[in-house]
Amino acid sequence: MEQVKAKKYLGQHFLENLEIARRIADALQSDETPNAIEIGPGMGVLTQYLLPREDVKLKMIEIDTESVVYLNEHYPAHKDNIIEADFLKLDLEKIFNGEKLNVIGNFPYNISSQIFFHILDFKDLVPEIVCMLQREVARRLASPPGSKEYGILSVFLQAYYDIDYLFTVDRMEFNPPPKVQSGVIRLRRNNVASLPCNEKLFRAVVKATFNQRRKTIRNSIRAVPFNHAALADHPFMKLRPEQLSVAQFIELTNLVSQNLNVAPPITFNL
Repeated sequence: MEQVKAKKYLGQHFLENLEIARRIADALQSDETPNAIEIGPGMGVLTQYLLPREDVKLKMIEIDTESVVYLNEHYPAHKDNIIEADFLKLDLEKIFNGEKLNVIGNFPYNISSQIFFHILDFKDLVPEIVCMLQREVARRLASPPGSKEYGILSVFLQAYYDIDYLFTVDRMEFNPPPKVQSGVIRLRRNNVASLPCNEKLFRAVVKATFNQRRKTIRNSIRAVPFNHAALADHPFMKLRPEQLSVAQFIELTNLVSQNLNVAPPITFNL
């Protein structure tokens, strides 16, 4: 098999610039664990730079059968580490028998947010993530409070990870070229073991406010059932969600928790 045909329904765009591929692979620092999984290796453009590294113990997660065949043919010595599976359905605790693992990959643009939400479910297992995704999304995740790009996933990820925007990749470096530019980011787990608030309520508060991000929090947080009158004069109520840091969202969550209209346990549709 000479090459894999890019499949639109899988969001496949194959990076062709090998120098950029090397830079992405080199961005994985592997300080805490050598274990790593590559999401969607395709034809192995990153894989070829990761496998020779003595500080990386790599397993490849690929959903595309044609790509799996290609990888098996070109990396026969590593067949046991090529896993044909949907990453979004994987129990990350089982890949390295409960050991920590890093994540690297050129994430499909159409499911990049879902990938991050899945990683968050296993955040204590994943100390480092290096990935390429749509530039607008990459910039959003790395944006600080006060930026128009700062959003729901920015808050969720920055609560547990330090995020650096590394570099931009031009759309013409891919085959076929996507319609947008790409960006490479690195996320490194911070020291927050758990948030000092109800984490489920935290997610509900963040999502409710950003779902109506043009409104002040006074109006957007009405979707959350609590005694709104109790916080009517709080300074947060005059702000828009992009103006609040992670710490301030935690504070807001605790204020809401103290004034809930229903007794716990409480259920929110996230």
